[in-house]
Amino acid sequence: MKDGEGGGIHKGDTDHKPLASNYIKAPSVCGVLAGGGHHHRRNTKPSLHSWPSSDCKSFFLLYRLLLFLLLSVLLLYFLYTYNLLFAPLPSCPISSSTAAAATDDVIHLFSSSATNFSTNVGNRTRADVASSSPTMPVPTSPSLSSVAAASTAAGLQHIVFGIAASAKLWEKRKSYIKLWWQPRRMRGFVWLDKPVKELNSTDPSLPVLKISGDTSRFPYTHRKGDRSAIRISRIVSETFRLGLPNVRWFVMGDDDTVFLPDNLARVLSRFDHRQPYYIGSLSESHLQNINLSYNMAYGGGGFAISAPLAADLARVQDRCLHRYPALYGSDDRIQACMAELGVPLTRHPGFHQYDVYGDLLGLLAAHPVAPLVTLHHLDVVQPLFPGAVSRTAALRRLFDGPVRLDSAGVMQQSICYEGRRLWTVSVAWGFAVTLVRGVMSPREMETPARTFLNWFPRADYTAYAFNTRPVARNPCQKPFVYYLTSARYVDAHRTTVTEYERHRQSHPLCRWRMADPSALVDRIVVYKKPDPGLWDRAPRRNCCRVLSSPKDGKTGDRLMVIDVGMCRDGEISQINKQ
Repeated sequence: MKDGEGGGIHKGDTDHKPLASNYIKAPSVCGVLAGGGHHHRRNTKPSLHSWPSSDCKSFFLLYRLLLFLLLSVLLLYFLYTYNLLFAPLPSCPISSSTAAAATDDVIHLFSSSATNFSTNVGNRTRADVASSSPTMPVPTSPSLSSVAAASTAAGLQHIVFGIAASAKLWEKRKSYIKLWWQPRRMRGFVWLDKPVKELNSTDPSLPVLKISGDTSRFPYTHRKGDRSAIRISRIVSETFRLGLPNVRWFVMGDDDTVFLPDNLARVLSRFDHRQPYYIGSLSESHLQNINLSYNMAYGGGGFAISAPLAADLARVQDRCLHRYPALYGSDDRIQACMAELGVPLTRHPGFHQYDVYGDLLGLLAAHPVAPLVTLHHLDVVQPLFPGAVSRTAALRRLFDGPVRLDSAGVMQQSICYEGRRLWTVSVAWGFAVTLVRGVMSPREMETPARTFLNWFPRADYTAYAFNTRPVARNPCQKPFVYYLTSARYVDAHRTTVTEYERHRQSHPLCRWRMADPSALVDRIVVYKKPDPGLWDRAPRRNCCRVLSSPKDGKTGDRLMVIDVGMCRDGEISQINKQ
C-alpha cells in the first residue's frame, strides 16, 4: 500500500513509533462544520480546513444568541395564547357622556329599522342602558318578546273589524254578529253588496253598515266562482281608507263568523303591530287547502292584518287584482297580493274555518292548547248543544256563561281519570265533559274524534289537515257526553261553577266487567277559578282532578265533582287508583 493511502499504522514502518490510541486528536466542532458536517471514522484524519479559535468562539456566541431569541419568542407566544383562551373578558367602564351618546346611536338605529329591539331599548332610560352590560340579549322570538308584548299590547279599542255580508243572507246571519258585537268597546263595519233596511237606521247591537265600492272594472274568469269574491277581497283596503285613528289591527270575517273578542285581543297583543303581520289559519280539509292554498288565511275563520301591512295592501291591491282574474275566492286573492308584498301567513290554531259537516264535538272537545278565537260555518254544522232551540240559542248559552266568566279558558281540554272505576275523564271547559270506559292515554284523548264529516263527501278520514281518531275503537268505549247546562261565579270562593248533564243517547251492549257511567252519573259539576293570565304563560293544558263520584246509582244525587285548574308541581295526567 502506498504512503498516504491509509490513515492508520501499517506493518513494516520502522521510522515511526506507534501512538497511543488515546493520544489521537479528535476533530473540533468547528472543523466538522467546516468540513461539510460529515462524521469521520476514528482512523481518519481530521479535516485540514479547521476554523481559527477566534472564529469558533464567535460562532458559538451567535448560535447561543439565536437559540435564546427563538426560545423567548416561543415562550411569549405560549403565554399570550394561554392568556387569550383562559383569561376573563375585561369590563371597560364607560363614561356618562360616552354612554349617553352610544345610547342615542343605538336608539336611533333600532327605531329606524322598526324592529322589536326598538321596544327593548326605547323603554329604558339612558342610565339603565349605561349601567347595563354592553352586550344586549337577543329575544328568542322577535314577535313574542315579553318586553315587546307588554309595550304593544292590543286592546279591543285598537282593532277595527271588516265583516263581509250579503243582502240575501242578512236577515238570517245578522243574529250571529249581535252575539259577539260589543258596541261600546269595539269599532267596525259590515260591508254589503246591496242596501238593507238597517242601512240608514242606528242599531246599537250592530256595527255600522256600508255598501262596498263598484268592482265591475276588475276581471273575473273563474267558471265556478262568483264575482262577489272581488268585492269581499277589498274590504280591508276600503276599511283602511276610512282613516280611523289609533288603529293597530284590521280584522276580517264573514257574517257567520263568531269572534271571541277578548281572546282575539289576547292573541294580537302577542305580536308587534308595527311589523307586517298576516295572521289566520287554514281549512280543516286537506283537499280544500290543496285546491286553494296552504299559505292562505281562510276569511270565514277570520284573519288579522297589522296596520302597516293594511296600508301596503291598500296601495297595491287594485293593481294586484287585475293580475289574478282566474282565482276562485276572496281569500286566495288577498294571499296573492300578500305574496307580492313578500309577507307569509302567520298561522294561529285559534282561528277556525270549520270546513266540515256534522257534529263539532270531536273538534271542540279536543281543542288545541290555544285561545279559541273564532267559529265559522255554524249554519252548516249541528248546533253546539243538542236540544237547543236554535243555533243562535246554543251560542247564547256559551257566551252568556263561560265566555263572560272566563273567555281565556273556554273549550280548553283537561284530562284525568276516575281511578276506582277506571274511567277516562276529559273536560272541555264551558262546553262538555266526556266519560269513557277504560284508560285512554292523553295522547289519544287530545286527538279529535271523527264526529264530523269532510267538506268533500267522497273523501275519507285521510283528507283532513290534522290527525283524527275513530269515535270508539271498541263498542264499550263509545263516550258518554255531558253538555253544559249552566254557569255561574261564586264570590265567596272566587271560582266558577259549571254544570253538565248527560246527553241521553243509545249505547251498544258492552260485556266488559266495568261500571257503566250512565247508570251512575247523571250530572257533573266542575269548579274552576278564572285565569285571565292563562295565555301569558307557556302553553300547557290545565289539569283536572275527580273530587268525588257516586258509589252506586241507587242512592244519592248521581253527581260527579271535578276540579280544574293550573297543574301543580309534578302533576301529570295519570291514573291514581283509589
